[in-house]
Amino acid sequence: MGHREDLLEGAKKCLAEKGFVRTTARDIVSASGTNLASIGYHYGSKDALLTKAFIALIEEWGEGRQAGLEGAEGSLERLRALWDGVVAEHGAAGPVWAASLEVALSRDQKPELKSMLAASQLQGRRGLVSMMTGIPEERLTDRDERTLGAVYQALLNGLMIQWLFDPASAPSGEEFTEGLRRLGEGIADAQRAAG
Repeated sequence: MGHREDLLEGAKKCLAEKGFVRTTARDIVSASGTNLASIGYHYGSKDALLTKAFIALIEEWGEGRQAGLEGAEGSLERLRALWDGVVAEHGAAGPVWAASLEVALSRDQKPELKSMLAASQLQGRRGLVSMMTGIPEERLTDRDERTLGAVYQALLNGLMIQWLFDPASAPSGEEFTEGLRRLGEGIADAQRAAG
């Protein structure tokens, strides 16, 4: 690997160990075996490098989740497979989830970071819709992304936060899916009653 790749791997390691806010440029240099000048040369800034590393970690997480999904596209079984996978790896993914919260909470202090992550959020929504429905990302519309993608993302973020705060009371994949099923049935019942 070259310095660019070494820096990215070092930054990913630092994010997992220290989070976004506590990671310094020197931490990344130490973890990557490179030098401080390499960060500016290859990425422009520490924040830009950490943002790329964060996006890479999220993409790796998504690829890992997609590989293990069972059930028909769009089915409750597929939803449960996703939530079961999220819950099963909460220990390993916890540092990435915590970094996600750090990034979300620091967005106003770092406007350049906010704009970089906004684009990745939209891509993440597309990835979730594609993962759950089987529709290739390039065929998804902006409406798919802003509706179904936003809901999948909110569900995923909510489940992650529950596991970060209190794993003992956080729902299992089965419980989370059952809650979604009951919510859907309640909405359908209310629509039938109204119409």
